[in-house]
Amino acid sequence: MDVSILLFYGLATIIVFFALAVVISDNPIYSALYLAITMVTLAFVYFLLKAFFIAGVQLIVYAGAVMVLFVMVMMMFDLKKEKNSFSKGKFANFIKVGSAGWLCGLIFASIMLSKGMLPLANTNTPQAVADTSTKELAILLYTDYIFAFELLGLLLLLIAVGAVAVSRIKGGTHE
Repeated sequence: MDVSILLFYGLATIIVFFALAVVISDNPIYSALYLAITMVTLAFVYFLLKAFFIAGVQLIVYAGAVMVLFVMVMMMFDLKKEKNSFSKGKFANFIKVGSAGWLCGLIFASIMLSKGMLPLANTNTPQAVADTSTKELAILLYTDYIFAFELLGLLLLLIAVGAVAVSRIKGGTHE
């Protein structure tokens, strides 16, 4: 058996384990940590599948920016009070895992039902075409859509500053 196949199944096992840990964990900080591990491991799977651009986007956008936003939102709450609002017990964990399984089943069923709708891929295209399309995307993003790209960065900065300002006002959780 090829080493890449073993590595793929090992990474897939890690992803499933930590994704379940996100759902089962009763501490939101641990859930965020497990989610970050899941996202980084998923980026390794993309890298293994030679989808380098998607792996980079996964690391930068999801494992980086989205996790920072999650942690910032969690910083706004008093976690000692919030921890009591999380449901505990075997029945609650069964509901959580069952809901996650149901969602995975829906995703799998939609993929299987839409399989016939996808056009057949041309297997004769060289790797240079994929590299060219990524290069063209970058050129388009940083030339024609540079204003929207910079505006999005400014919007994210304003959201971060606003979240800190709201958390510091009188009556907030960190007054």
